[in-house]
Amino acid sequence: MTVINNALFQRFETIVGSSHALHQDELVASYTTDWTGRFQGSTPLVLRPGTTDEVAAIVRVANDAGIALVPQGGNTGLVGGSVPLRGEVVLSLLRLDACEPVDILAQQVTLEAGVTLAQAQSHVSPFDLAVGVDLAARDSCTIGGMIATNAGGINVLRYGPMRDQLLGVEAVMADGSVISHLEGLEKDNTGYHLPGLLAGSEGSLAVITKARLRLHPHLEERCSAMLAFNSVQDAVRATAQLRRSVLDLQAVEVIFREAMDLVSTYISTSIPIGSDGSAWLLVEAASSSDPTDQLADAIDQLGALVSDVAVGRDSTSRAGLWQFREKITEAIATQGTPHKLDVTLPASQLAEFVTKIPEIISRVDSGATAVMFGHLGDGNVHVNVLGEGGLEPHEAVESAVLNYVAQLGGSISAEHGIGTAKKEFLHLNRSSDEVAIFRAIKSSFDPKGTLSPNTLIPPEQQ
Repeated sequence: MTVINNALFQRFETIVGSSHALHQDELVASYTTDWTGRFQGSTPLVLRPGTTDEVAAIVRVANDAGIALVPQGGNTGLVGGSVPLRGEVVLSLLRLDACEPVDILAQQVTLEAGVTLAQAQSHVSPFDLAVGVDLAARDSCTIGGMIATNAGGINVLRYGPMRDQLLGVEAVMADGSVISHLEGLEKDNTGYHLPGLLAGSEGSLAVITKARLRLHPHLEERCSAMLAFNSVQDAVRATAQLRRSVLDLQAVEVIFREAMDLVSTYISTSIPIGSDGSAWLLVEAASSSDPTDQLADAIDQLGALVSDVAVGRDSTSRAGLWQFREKITEAIATQGTPHKLDVTLPASQLAEFVTKIPEIISRVDSGATAVMFGHLGDGNVHVNVLGEGGLEPHEAVESAVLNYVAQLGGSISAEHGIGTAKKEFLHLNRSSDEVAIFRAIKSSFDPKGTLSPNTLIPPEQQ
């Protein structure tokens, strides 16, 4: 673990105040374990700055002293990227929670990094505007963390991930200097696009302290439908057809058999339709005018692909359907600590992957089972492995799943990043030349390795 001597501790404490320099075990515990419980680390110190200037001062001291920092937002990550797995000092951004006035004319807003997604949504909703990305962890995940991992969520199909919402950033560099480009100009071709580079960098290049986000009109009129399918292939085909025929398509989420059974038991509610099906889609259309007829016509055109349909037109009935999607993660957690493997597949390979991956996992570890769901509209499948028998089978399962993903032309990380968990598998998606460029960028931004030194980029082979 990093050693913080008394003189260094006092310097940090002077910057943030004694109540925000945490070192007692009981106070730092929540900062050292990730949301899944799978990744647990240790830290000599958690620093909670309240301003960008304080962040800059902390980073400057750490960089000069050779102290590694792990920036942390809501700590809802799933790949070990936001916890101090090698004894780093934690730099918590939760106190940076200011929301600047909404720019109604530009349909933009500037938010500090510690603002939660739910706070951001509440801040802009009185102006009939919305944040483009939505996640089930909205009450905990922060804007800074969402940018750092390029979070996606349920609306990627329509609005794209966080990188597509990002118009400007303020960030503290590894030497403590501050860059700020928050004008929010839609067209600004004045060189490299630093916001786009920082999105998805997992805290390894700079500490994001503010962000300028593009907003979208709040679409009040919504219609949701749950569609049941007898096969995964039918669900994939239906998704492709819906994407072509529903202009106001907001989301296409998928729940596969094991996940549907699990969440149904967890919420003590029977499966609404197709109780013997293989896959269920939750489809939502949103518009300024009622999209019900548009969605209904598109579903009718699916014909025999669909075995049954349930429609939610008001907020209560929609919530009744969506709970089967939004409660899955909680339901899985009741069965133990899941091994989460978040991946993306080409549309042409989705059905094969979902069908074969349980057998692949079982072949490696006969006691393990797969619970799957995800964002079918963008090819993102959340593979949750339960019941693994120890460390070696755990590693073997991960290797088997991710290698199969790469074999099918998919990505080993869809929206949670690489973190620590997937560093050794980065070569499956990125060439050695690309990884070399990653290292060069990291070295240029952070030559001393102060920021998240154990995240994203694998060590060079000796």
